[in-house]
Amino acid sequence: MKYIKRIAEKSVKRLLKVFPVVGITGPRQSGKSTLLQHLLKDYEYVSFDDIRKIHLYEDDPIGFINRYNKKIIFDEVQNVPEIFSTIKFMVDKNRQNYGNFVLTGSSNFSFLKSASESLAGRIGLLSLLPFQYQEIPQKLRKDSIFKGSYPELILKNYNESNLWYSSYIDTYINKDLRTIANIGDIRDFSRFIQLLASRTSQTLDMSLFAKDLGISVPTIKRWISILEASYIIFLLPPYYKNHGKRVTKSPKIYFFDTGLVSYFTGIQSYELYDKGPLAGALFENYIISEIYKKELHTLSDTSLYYLRTYNKNEIDLIIDRKTKKDLIEIKKTSTFKSSMIQTLKKSCSKNDTCYLLYQGEKDSYNNISILPFNEYLEKN
Repeated sequence: MKYIKRIAEKSVKRLLKVFPVVGITGPRQSGKSTLLQHLLKDYEYVSFDDIRKIHLYEDDPIGFINRYNKKIIFDEVQNVPEIFSTIKFMVDKNRQNYGNFVLTGSSNFSFLKSASESLAGRIGLLSLLPFQYQEIPQKLRKDSIFKGSYPELILKNYNESNLWYSSYIDTYINKDLRTIANIGDIRDFSRFIQLLASRTSQTLDMSLFAKDLGISVPTIKRWISILEASYIIFLLPPYYKNHGKRVTKSPKIYFFDTGLVSYFTGIQSYELYDKGPLAGALFENYIISEIYKKELHTLSDTSLYYLRTYNKNEIDLIIDRKTKKDLIEIKKTSTFKSSMIQTLKKSCSKNDTCYLLYQGEKDSYNNISILPFNEYLEKN
């Protein structure tokens, strides 16, 4: 199958030069194994999706690591969490042997827990998400707004995408979740993901979800953590100068892949997306997830927020770059109106870079850049 060059390749090479162990997490089917096998052709590859490899490790951990201890890729290591301590034993024999072990995992929670316990200071981490805008062929970019960006779907020109997502969710719920946590009622959990999809780009109200599903708020909170850990959703916290408030006010919900939103809400064509009730929310989710991919794939030292002012005006995205901020407003429309940048005008300081991203023509207003969204995504 054709390989599409990933922007994250540069980040993998950077990490290999600095750390004895490199860890790459991301959702299933985001291209982790494909990227590594293409980029690191001189590395041996071992997948712990193969039950035989798991048994070989469990029967003789030291013998196993002595066999596989030079330029090795261990795939899906969440299936053998004990291997982290075994790798630590080998790494501590030669801390200067950079880039010797490369580990991948589909669960961020279990991966980070094991890495922090055994490989702190020894491992460099990268998240690999589905294709970002620049990696998608030009002819498919328009459809990717609602059909998603998983590599296999892109390479198949979205053929049978609905069937693909059905299988993906079935595998996720019936296989992957067993390695993360006991989620309880599978039907309630599936309904919860569907409800989240219908409310993408909205603030998270856990009590409302609990009421709709007839379950407790602590259960909703735990399910949110599971969905975050397995790269289904991410939460965008509100921006406040008072850092303490960022953890007390409601975040907004976004999906890493908009194709999942479409699958759960029945959007199967461009017309259903473009004219449907979720059009604006899905477009906002798409832009923010694309920007988030870029920040993660390039190892940028940034934090992402949204802003809601005291009078309930909002800025969709703030990229905090520590010394400066990017303020971004997102509109699905193709027609510019001055009212679309009123909150930006009030909030944009001389040190900030401010954008309106929409589907119209390029323009500017004082220090605010008014850009077609595709131009922004192509350059950033």
